[in-house]
Amino acid sequence: MEVTLATLAALVKGKVIGDGSTPLVGAAPLPAARPGVITLVDRPERLPQAIRSGATAVLIPEMVEPNGLPAIQVPEVHRAFETIMCFFHPPRARHRVGISPLAFIHPTAQIAPEVDIYPYATVGEDVQIGRGSVIHSGVHIMAGCKVGENVTIFPNAVLYENTVVGPRCIIHAGAIIGAYGFGYLSDESGHRLAPQLGNVILEADVEVGAGATIDRGTYGPTIIGEGTKIDNLVLIAHNCKIGRHNLICGQVGIAGSVSTGDYVIMAGQVGVRDHVKIGHRAVLGAMAGVMNDVPDGARVVGIPATPEREQKVKQAVLSKLPEMRLELKRLQAKIAELEKLVAELTSGTSE
Repeated sequence: MEVTLATLAALVKGKVIGDGSTPLVGAAPLPAARPGVITLVDRPERLPQAIRSGATAVLIPEMVEPNGLPAIQVPEVHRAFETIMCFFHPPRARHRVGISPLAFIHPTAQIAPEVDIYPYATVGEDVQIGRGSVIHSGVHIMAGCKVGENVTIFPNAVLYENTVVGPRCIIHAGAIIGAYGFGYLSDESGHRLAPQLGNVILEADVEVGAGATIDRGTYGPTIIGEGTKIDNLVLIAHNCKIGRHNLICGQVGIAGSVSTGDYVIMAGQVGVRDHVKIGHRAVLGAMAGVMNDVPDGARVVGIPATPEREQKVKQAVLSKLPEMRLELKRLQAKIAELEKLVAELTSGTSE
């Protein structure tokens, strides 16, 4: 497919700089840029790399000058680049498959119109599935689950009993929603599983990554708020209340009864202890170990997690420890020399 720079500019409502008739055959991120494509330059210091790549044109924000390259200038450069990439690489069209005769559907299940259920999926007793949803092969939806409209559940995901999935949610392959929480009653005879009578509620537009696990509540629900995005291999334990539009990155582990505000960001491998409260718009840096409540808007890093600025001071001091150790040894040697000299002088005076 060949289009002009002006055509793409109209698509993203951008300003053309240079020749609008410049032909383009594709789009690529900067590391893969080559002749014939438009690439993204979101900062001035990345422009030389775009020039070296031979890219035919660049997509730039208003603060960047193209230095002679044909360009499209837009206020929101990443969103515009996404639009252009999808223009050249449109998503595969979904073809209706209906309900496969190789799927198991319990007679009491209620399936709305325009639902696709692929072979070897299992839909249990009293399950409800909303219009336009897609259930891929190997998915197991257990008794009493409610799946909203336009939900997509990818292969081999499991919804335990009474899980509620809001409209437009996406559940990726191998995710487990509603497994028993890690709660035990212990005595001299051993450990006995505590009652797991709650469920999991995914509100609208939640996305759950591949291999992620969200445990059911002990007596009430574990709740994932509207618009929250959960990466692969995340664990959210029982009784958690996750706020709206959180971003929870890969391998995060959240212990039981944690609550978060809205627009919280947890970077990769963050660990949060049980019963902690995370405030609105807090940011937890990669591998942070969160032991205490985090206030609204705070940025914390490290183990145990502390405010980012405080942690930077600690790291600056730690980086100087080898030098400080050598200096301490030199000072100790000088003190020893002075003590010896004082002792000799004192001895001479007494004589």
